[in-house]
Amino acid sequence: MARYSPSIQNLIAQLSSLPGIGGKSAQRLAFHILAMDDKDAEALTSAITAARQSTKRCTCCQNFTDSDPCPICSDPLRDKTTILVVESPRDVSTFERAHEYKGLYHVLHGVFNPMKSMSISDTTIPDLIKRLADHPEVTEVIVATNQTAEGNATALYLSRMVGPSGIKVSRLASGLPMGSDIEYADDLTLLSALKGRVMLSGENNEA
Repeated sequence: MARYSPSIQNLIAQLSSLPGIGGKSAQRLAFHILAMDDKDAEALTSAITAARQSTKRCTCCQNFTDSDPCPICSDPLRDKTTILVVESPRDVSTFERAHEYKGLYHVLHGVFNPMKSMSISDTTIPDLIKRLADHPEVTEVIVATNQTAEGNATALYLSRMVGPSGIKVSRLASGLPMGSDIEYADDLTLLSALKGRVMLSGENNEA
């Protein structure tokens, strides 16, 4: 005999497919949802549907947004000469939380990862290259991919692609240990990494 009814099993399976949600957490969430009154359950369903229907990618920075261009790209007070390149929309929220970075962003929606069949063309790097060509006012690209093998490989690729154009390419440095994710860094660590970034290309560095 099945432990749960097919509909409950399906709900648990769908919830457990979400990042960071294990089997036990999925079960707790499923039974919490089932215990909701109709009004709250409908509000949750409507919120998911509305987010799916209204959210799009900003044609400039590729971040998720309800309007195009997004509020950051359309803000006249942002520094248009600097672009911070991050892996995911969550990273944009992390940097914005620190209230220190005043430039623009570019979201890659992934990194080069041959083990997961993720190529450069599966990211928004081609969109970034075109964006830089269309906006000569950009003088620096700060690569803020995670300190992982894949993140570092992507940073190296970007430095080789962007460097010859004369645009400075820097990489977040101190404060972020190898294997760490931007999403989980605290504000002081992010500020230290941002201020301590190292140049990848665009400047003559001593050997």
